[in-house]
Amino acid sequence: MTEVTEKAGWNTRALRPETGDKLQYHIRCRPGDVAEYVLLPGDPERVPLIAARWDTARTISNYREHVTYTGTLGSIPVSACSTGAGGGSTASALEELAALGAKTFIRVGTTAALQEDINCGDLIICAGAVRRDGTSPQYVEPAYPALASYEVVLALVQAAENLALPYHVGLACTTASFYCGQGRPGFGGYRQSFMDHLVEDMKGAGVLNFEMEAATVLTLSQLFRLRAGAVFAVVANRIRDEFNYTGAGIEKSVVVANEAVRLLAGWDARKRQAGKRYFFPGLLIPPEEKAQEMS
Repeated sequence: MTEVTEKAGWNTRALRPETGDKLQYHIRCRPGDVAEYVLLPGDPERVPLIAARWDTARTISNYREHVTYTGTLGSIPVSACSTGAGGGSTASALEELAALGAKTFIRVGTTAALQEDINCGDLIICAGAVRRDGTSPQYVEPAYPALASYEVVLALVQAAENLALPYHVGLACTTASFYCGQGRPGFGGYRQSFMDHLVEDMKGAGVLNFEMEAATVLTLSQLFRLRAGAVFAVVANRIRDEFNYTGAGIEKSVVVANEAVRLLAGWDARKRQAGKRYFFPGLLIPPEEKAQEMS
């Protein structure tokens, strides 16, 4: 569809701009384009990197910062959509993906560690986030927590274990600024006093890392009754003042996220078979073993 045709097809309602066939305003996807399981990298170039590990993949759209692919991982339908940097564009993407039927989101990003023992190339699995993202307060009061779905966290942990990759589990701090918002000086050495203690305060509170999208993804997913989690490739350590942006850590985050989708799909099938709403490890125990344990 040409841009002129798209413009001609938009409805006249500012409340929810979309075309007659439900083309979404920001991500340029329609019903049927997006799977229930969606991986959310920030960088558009990471979408084909993710999809390269699928069994099938096709390009759905490429508009602004949002590149979307859909395909299959084995027999599991899966999508990847880039969010761009920060909460605003992330929220737009998640809103529109959810409108098209997406139900589980995994952010796949890069990050700077705030604990000395976390090395560049390690993975961080996000259990929750400090909400300094600037976007989630537009949806709910700041006291509301940004928590990952325990099922997604568990799947990411199991995936990292399956692949024998180093990982850490804990809280992230999501910021609205890469520079001043993470305690770095702005242009020309610009500083405010709050920046002087931000890194140490977050470290002291046990926060594992800085990044820019997780709190938005987690908060909106909770509000919309969806599932979400995040896995980050560590490319810097702020405590040791190290930076190592190589593909190795990013590749680890990609393979773990894809493996987590495979696991979640299997667990979701087990839940349906057992008539259960939530996953728990006992669902993986064969009935005969359960009977032996109870006898």
